[in-house]
Formats: sequence, structure tokens, C-alpha cells
Amino acid sequence: MKTVTVRYFASIREALGTGSERVNTAAPTLAALRDELIARGGAHAEALARGNAVRLALDQTMAADESAALPDGAEVAFFPPVTGG
Repeated sequence: MKTVTVRYFASIREALGTGSERVNTAAPTLAALRDELIARGGAHAEALARGNAVRLALDQTMAADESAALPDGAEVAFFPPVTGG
């Protein structure tokens, strides 16, 4: 098991009612962590659903995809795509 800090931003934070949490996980990748969070059901399942456009960052660097390895002590951020204007 490893412990990671998960941060939520914008509409995801609003849906979950929290900006961050510490999570104990056996997930080897970002994708597996997202699946664990979705499996909680409720607001997590809705906000992080696979059909939703969700961006991820690992240790404050945008993740190119969810296959990135998840190290112990990592910080993972979930946020919706942002458009500027």
C-alpha cells in the first residue's frame, strides 16, 4: 500500500465537497487510482466517470495519459478541462 495526496479542482471539487484528501491505495497507475475512486460510488463515480473529460497532473506536471506510474507519496490532481478566452 502507498499513500498519495489527491487534489480536486473546479467543478470536481464542488461535486465532491472537498479540495483534497489522503488516499491509501495499491493502484500502480493513475488509471487504477481513478478506477478506485470511481468504485467508491456516489459523487466520486459521477465526477470522475470515464465518460467525463478529466485532466490529471502527477506531482504538479500534466500527465500525458493515465498509464503513468503512481509512486508512494505522490500528489495527484483531477480537474476538468479549462478553456480560455
